[in-house]
Amino acid sequence: MSDNHLRLGVNIDHVATIRNARGGAYPDPIRAAKLAEEAGANGITAHLREDRRHILDADIEGLMEALTVPLNFEMAATDEMQKIALRHKPHAVCIVPEKREERTTEGGLEVAREENKLAHFIAPLRDVGCRVSIFIAADQRQIEAAHRIGAGVIELHTGAYCDFHAEGKLDDAARELEALREMSAYAHSLGLEVHAGHGLTYDTVQPVAAFPEVRELNIGHFLIGEAIFRGLTPAVHEMRRLMDEARG
Repeated sequence: MSDNHLRLGVNIDHVATIRNARGGAYPDPIRAAKLAEEAGANGITAHLREDRRHILDADIEGLMEALTVPLNFEMAATDEMQKIALRHKPHAVCIVPEKREERTTEGGLEVAREENKLAHFIAPLRDVGCRVSIFIAADQRQIEAAHRIGAGVIELHTGAYCDFHAEGKLDDAARELEALREMSAYAHSLGLEVHAGHGLTYDTVQPVAAFPEVRELNIGHFLIGEAIFRGLTPAVHEMRRLMDEARG
């Protein structure tokens, strides 16, 4: 795989959201993860929330057993989640902010204000071999703090860019995109691996995919929604095509 290859991580949280709406076992997020893997996903992302609103503990166990591509385990910086991650030792953990009242992750982690706490929190995860990623806004202060605490990876929150684009506020979207571009380059200059994600669609993915410093995009909700209309395999294939086109 070339150095220029852009990895696609598929988040399967919202397959579990649909399953949990009826309280049964269908649709199975592990089956979705395997389909995404077969369709060309380079990794699978799953967020085990404190309130278990979508992914459940058994899903993490099942994913660890079933996948041949890496699992990116999204989690809040809590003792409970640290214990679960240390037990499973997934390829990657991504530390994200979490509030019970939010519909989805609303912004990046405040690393600069919690620097000492987060440095101690991620140290055991790094010690067992997990790749530690920090989900942050495209903000120089937060990037520098993530670097200081010893994270190897940052994931830039693309939600504001995608929201402005969806609302037709193209000047605001362009401003957010430029911030993402500048901060991708800055983080890379510090030696951090740069990922990006949140809210990306077929209409918004290519400008971000074109940033040469970005090595991975994590995309979930849109792909699961698109799968209703075209199927998960074609949905992933189209995202992969657009990413490759932008990168090429």
